[in-house]
Amino acid sequence: MDLSAFRKAAAQVVPSPRQKAFMEKPFYAFVHFSPNTYTGLEWGTGQEDPAIFNPTDLDCDEWVEAIRSAGMTGMVLTAKHHDGFCLWQTKYTDHSVKSSPWKGGKGDVVREAAEACRRGGIRFGFYLSPWDRHSPLYGTDAYNDYYKAQLTELLTQYGDIFYVWFDGACGEGPNGKKQEYDFEGYIDLIRKYQPNACIFNDAGPDIRWCGNESGHARYAEWMVVPHELCHRAQKQTEGALLPGTLDGIDNMWQDLGSMEVIQYSKGLCFCPAEVDMSIRPGWFYHPEEEPHSLERLMHTYMTSVGGSASFHLNIPPMPSGRFDPRDIARFKELGDALKSAFGQEKGTGKQITRTVQNENQCVYHITLPKDETITYVELREPLDKGQMIERFRINHTTDYGETFNLFDGTTVGSRRICKLWEPITLREMDVCITSSRDDQSALSIRLF
Repeated sequence: MDLSAFRKAAAQVVPSPRQKAFMEKPFYAFVHFSPNTYTGLEWGTGQEDPAIFNPTDLDCDEWVEAIRSAGMTGMVLTAKHHDGFCLWQTKYTDHSVKSSPWKGGKGDVVREAAEACRRGGIRFGFYLSPWDRHSPLYGTDAYNDYYKAQLTELLTQYGDIFYVWFDGACGEGPNGKKQEYDFEGYIDLIRKYQPNACIFNDAGPDIRWCGNESGHARYAEWMVVPHELCHRAQKQTEGALLPGTLDGIDNMWQDLGSMEVIQYSKGLCFCPAEVDMSIRPGWFYHPEEEPHSLERLMHTYMTSVGGSASFHLNIPPMPSGRFDPRDIARFKELGDALKSAFGQEKGTGKQITRTVQNENQCVYHITLPKDETITYVELREPLDKGQMIERFRINHTTDYGETFNLFDGTTVGSRRICKLWEPITLREMDVCITSSRDDQSALSIRLF
């Protein structure tokens, strides 16, 4: 296979319908809630007394209202964290809300959260930690059956699920044996009971980890990556351009999808990244912590949602079961800032002409009906045709024939939000595709 054919093959790797729908709504909330909320820990020991879990003022409608105020469209609840404590009425362990004083042991946080999401018009998902520091079965073959039984409860008793999130956290069981997770079996259950749900895991199949928990995205994020990285995703190409190996590839690599990397891959898959962080330094509530600044949250939004990834932003309830007013206020500020930046499109009625320079280069010339002051340019590739753009720039040519560069970029993918070097008033601009894996002829361009 020559270079041109290899590039075209890479350009034909496309998302599944569930992935495409997921990336249309890439901003959603994480809610970390467990006995850790009452002990001040981030990782519980599994020996916590269930009696400490008592959210006497739980208000999941307040959760949904705060989440919606930030512009998010979904909630993912920690149904079980590493401590093994379950927030629903599971049949398979007493280490759960049924052993707590909350609502006389009859409460179900998962149900209340799921129903609040439906009332509030957002989607519901859950995190079921594979690592379980309480279960005596952990570290044995029987644990996978236990995990799948609980997974089935969550998949079948709480309505439509948009997202199932599980990481690879793994410790030793009481017998000193490390658990071998049956991820393929977990995935089969999810596909059986919730076929439209996307699945997060380090190795896919649908969404992968960005490589950190601090909200930092890559400069160039590829949705088309080596199958060696995401081996649970569907392989869509076969054969490498060059002999070699990608042994050791992981989500920490800063370059996962460029030609310099994928030319050694034995197959490519479509698996976008998720950028996750908490509104506070910790994932669980600690009263002494303050929410991160609006500037930091906006920067993460711009580099994740605005960088062809999704943004999973955590907000932890207090022991009462409500959100801290400081966090609610920061979510509202974030939502207001996003509305201010992207609530009103400019240049409606604009004319766009496309000039082909060669097979992998073209220029989109934009003419506005009148002069407009532009701060952001949003670019989107039609993902059902593949992710193609490797490099682009945005230019403005004055009436005097001088050309100024307004932005230099790499990948586009599902969405690239380009903040110009400074706001500029103009009537014409060019988006120049300087490198693409195939003929890019359907770029969406919006101005703000």
